[in-house]
Formats: sequence, structure tokens, C-alpha cells
Amino acid sequence: MSGHSKFANIKHKKEKNDAAKGKLFTIIGKEIAVAVKEGGADPDNNSKLRDVIAKAKANNMPNDTIDRGIKKAAGNAAAVNYETARYEGYGPNGTAIIVDALTDNKNRTAANVRNCFTKGGGNVGTQGCVSYMFDEKGQIIIDKEECDMDPDELMMMALDVGAEDFSDEEDSYEILTNPDAFSEVREALEKEGIKMANAEVTMIPQNYVTLTDEEAIKKMNIIIDRLDEDEDVQQVYHNWDE
Repeated sequence: MSGHSKFANIKHKKEKNDAAKGKLFTIIGKEIAVAVKEGGADPDNNSKLRDVIAKAKANNMPNDTIDRGIKKAAGNAAAVNYETARYEGYGPNGTAIIVDALTDNKNRTAANVRNCFTKGGGNVGTQGCVSYMFDEKGQIIIDKEECDMDPDELMMMALDVGAEDFSDEEDSYEILTNPDAFSEVREALEKEGIKMANAEVTMIPQNYVTLTDEEAIKKMNIIIDRLDEDEDVQQVYHNWDE
């Protein structure tokens, strides 16, 4: 459904420079803080924290960094005041963009996100203006080079523990779940020793938009790059077929 470019994007992000890695670790650190505040510091009793820890490890975050983040959040829970915020809008040629943020100042974040869109010739719309074009799904990506299991066996295992869909892509396997079943499916695969390149609840476009005009591609990249650089932005989803 969406694995045609997702795995390539994951590899590209993991190979980016140290600044990008620092931003990624900051994103995961915020998610750890929020998970600890909501469900406590013990991963055994906090499935959301277990999911974030798995995401951290998949992105090569050092164990001591993960542990420090959990202890810091547990010891300073009152100071964790991040709020979730979602912004929706349009890029060039009507491309749909969703921005998820964790912020301690919604006014600042809203202004910054709006500026990112404006710089690339896009505009922020009303809540719900594009999210209907996406499906919220748990998504697990497995690198074929890291998985020795027969594809049919892997598919049956995933479906047996609650996955909705399984795709055999060129260089990866993609498993989709209902968001509510994501943790259970991810943990079942983890217990079987299946190494995951990426595992998260995400927004998957129902259809993709192709941009052929160089100026439109340039503007779309401006929007995405600026959003990626913003410290409050956690995730950017779009339906541009890169």
C-alpha cells in the first residue's frame, strides 16, 4: 500500500548527518518524556513506553541515552508539559500535508508551521481538511537483508497475531495493523527475534500525487525541509510520491 518508498526514506534518514540524527533523538526523547508522564517509567507496565523504546533502538539510540531520558522524565514529571498539536495544509499542486508536533507553546509552533508552508508556496488549512485522505495505521518495516524467515511464514505469523495486511516489497516487508493492535503485533514479532527497521503508528496516504514541475518539487522540498528542522515538529506526513 505504501512501502514503495517508505523503506528508502527510512534508510536515507538513518544515513543523514549528525545534525539530523540529533533532531531524531530529540523527537524520540520527547516521546519518551510524554510516555513516562502518561504511563509511568516502568516499560513492563507501559506499552506506549515499550513502543518508543523499540523505536529508539531501531534508530540506533544508545541504551544509556534511552535510560537517561526515562529517569529524567520520571524524576521531573511535573516539568514535562508538552502538548500535542496537529496542523493540516496544502503544498504545491494540492499535495496534502499533515504535521504532528509536541510543543510547550502552541502559538509559537502554529506561527512557525504556517511560515514553513508559506515559504514553499503552500498554506495551512482547517482541521480535517486533508486528514481524510490518509489512513491511520500501525506500520512495521522489516529489511529483507535482516530477516531470514520465509516470507509466507512471516506473513502468517503477522496475521495470526493481529496484523491487517502484509506486503512483500522489493527490499523490505511491510506489515500494517489497526492502531490499537500495533503494540501487540510489534511485541509478538520482537519476541520471535524479528528485527524491525521501523515500527510506528503513522498516517498512510490513500493516493499519491506526482509532481513533475521542477518549481513545484523545489517548493515541496522547502516545506518539508523547513518542517523537519523545526524543533517542535515530530512527524510530517504527505502524499507526494517522491
